[in-house]
Amino acid sequence: MGHRGEDAPLLLLLLSLFASCHGRIVKVPAGPLVRVESTEVVIPCNVSQYEGPSEQNFDWEFSRISAPDSRFVQVVSTWDPWFTSQEYKDRVDGKEITLRRNSNNSVELVIGNIRPADQGMYRCTTPSTDSVVQGNYNAVVEVKVIADGLTVGRSTARSTSTWNLSEGDAFQLRCSASTNSSEHTHLHVSWEFRNGFAWQEILSLTHEGKFQPGSEYNERYISGDVRLDAMANDIYRLSVSQALPTDEGAYRCRVSEWVKGADASWQKIQEKAVDITNVVVQPTALGVFITKSNVSVTEGDSLDLTCNFTTDRSGIFQAEVRWYFSESPDSTMAEAQVLLSADRDSVVSDSTLISLSHVDRSSYHLLVRDVSTEDSGYYYCQATLWVPQHNGSWHKVAERTSVPVTVEVLALEPTYHVFLNATKTPKYAEDPTELECRITEAQNTETNVRFTVSWYYRLPMRSDEVVKDELLATMDADWTLVVGDRSKQRAQNGEIIFSKPTVDTFRLRIQWTSEADRGDYYCVISSWSRQRNNSWIKIKDVASVPVSILWSTQGPVFNVSVESHKTTVYRGELVKLDCIISIAGTVLSPDDMSFDVSWFAMHSIAMDRDPVFLASLDRKGIVTQAKRNGSSDVSLERISPMEFRLRIHGCEDQDFGNHYCLVTPWVRSTAGIWQQEMEVKSKPILVTVKMDVLNAFKFPLLIGIGLSTIIGLLSCLIGYCSSRWCCKKEVQETRRERRRLMSMEMD
Repeated sequence: MGHRGEDAPLLLLLLSLFASCHGRIVKVPAGPLVRVESTEVVIPCNVSQYEGPSEQNFDWEFSRISAPDSRFVQVVSTWDPWFTSQEYKDRVDGKEITLRRNSNNSVELVIGNIRPADQGMYRCTTPSTDSVVQGNYNAVVEVKVIADGLTVGRSTARSTSTWNLSEGDAFQLRCSASTNSSEHTHLHVSWEFRNGFAWQEILSLTHEGKFQPGSEYNERYISGDVRLDAMANDIYRLSVSQALPTDEGAYRCRVSEWVKGADASWQKIQEKAVDITNVVVQPTALGVFITKSNVSVTEGDSLDLTCNFTTDRSGIFQAEVRWYFSESPDSTMAEAQVLLSADRDSVVSDSTLISLSHVDRSSYHLLVRDVSTEDSGYYYCQATLWVPQHNGSWHKVAERTSVPVTVEVLALEPTYHVFLNATKTPKYAEDPTELECRITEAQNTETNVRFTVSWYYRLPMRSDEVVKDELLATMDADWTLVVGDRSKQRAQNGEIIFSKPTVDTFRLRIQWTSEADRGDYYCVISSWSRQRNNSWIKIKDVASVPVSILWSTQGPVFNVSVESHKTTVYRGELVKLDCIISIAGTVLSPDDMSFDVSWFAMHSIAMDRDPVFLASLDRKGIVTQAKRNGSSDVSLERISPMEFRLRIHGCEDQDFGNHYCLVTPWVRSTAGIWQQEMEVKSKPILVTVKMDVLNAFKFPLLIGIGLSTIIGLLSCLIGYCSSRWCCKKEVQETRRERRRLMSMEMD
């Protein structure tokens, strides 16, 4: 029982601790918070583990006495506008002291310009919204205000606002930064650069004593090109060993003061910056040019070019020169071929036929021996200037490329003629054909020139279709024979033989000449020149005069006649004219024949007038009609493969005359090519148009009778009206009294 009595107070203590752990918790930063006079101070406060609405209210109070029972003065509240005491009313109304809500359960007390009198205890209180009062409802933090002891300024070593530099020059910037703060503070010194709107960090010495380069300067910091030195008398020096064009802009020194808080974390208490200078970097002037502009050199001679460069740079520098070659003036440097180069140590790359010599410091000589036509093109010279850095490396300050020089290598073209002769011509089908292509009067054909042949076939040009020359066979530069599609199968079967019996003669032989072989043949002799890399380049083509391979054959004979069952018609009637084609000699399939048919008329009996085109039907079925002035019309149709009918609808007097048809036959050869034959004209047929007298006078007679009747009736009507109304007269007569005698009997 005694043990239970001793454990009771401990149990109550644990219960109270459990309750406090699960009650409302109000937190502020651990103090003291050291802040600098005249700077902005932000004190956060948040509440957690509460009941009620999610958005909580906060009251801030201040006490200048550190004792626990000190009196707190009301400063500002989130919910009570009358909470602020008279002492702080002007500062709250003037927005010098404000509350900034971060969330429903967190606010910040912001003092825009803290004063020494603001040093003291700040209490954050949250009104209760809990069903049970438990936990803490306020928290207190101490704020310590110290005097501003940070001094940042420009070094007196360079006081000019603008510093003009040449590209590659070294420069140093200095700023002074010190503090006499009563607290133990550290300085964070940063050098910054601006070449637009935003400042970017170059290099910093942090409050923890570490060097921190900016993202754009990391490589230059690692290489030692950019460094920061802490010197005597509180001087911080920025050193740049090589000025680049991108270094042009404004520079400033930004210093912040840091203090370690109660929780051992570093807190920035103030920051100052000073503009140091504006740096202007003049790029290194470099001009590169080739002494010659356009060069012509004969094949086999040497090409001599000199590259010169000029620069305004003085001091130590080295030049690197490269020669480029390109076949096109629009090629990029990446596409161009590097011929030779001399690095900054004057080491020249090796080449058998190309040499590069260093004439003086700014002149380099290129020599190409035994040039060939493949050396024709565009030559560039590129110069690069390098300056040494403090760590022994080299920095490129300028690079320029010259305007290209056009070099034309004139080839020694061989001169020759080509003669094609038919040594065997066929008289009939299945006879052999042999053609010889010979090179004559050849000059300038030294050992590095080679000849090859190409054989071509061309159909007789009687076709309306465009027929290209067909390649039978051709030789490559290595004398490899490539057979065309037309003769590939027959060459494999031995029906066509290509040979080279002598150095200057090439032969084509057709063992059995067929109808499809009829046509023109010609050869083309190509001359090739050997290059330095043992490749061959074509330099000239010479074609022979075509030779025709033909023999007499029976071709078809076409006859044309015009027939009509009725050539004399009356006006308005229909006339049918048939153009009939007949063939003599060779029998052809209707599928191998087609015709262009045109109809003409001469409006006279004596055939002494010019023919008038009526209509046509071509072999593709397209009908063309002439424009007609009268009421009659024509139509044209094919009624059979060899019969074409012209219809004249509603004949008139203008349709009188001789009519004939003009036919152009087309015959498909065995090679499948349509060939045009001679035009054939039919004999004319006379079409007479008569007038039907009865029909001609019937309508005029009826019209006359009708008009006469109408006129007679009108005359009678006019006479009646005139007699009835217009010609009536009143006759004045003396009135006489007439009396009848009375009958005697009546008397």
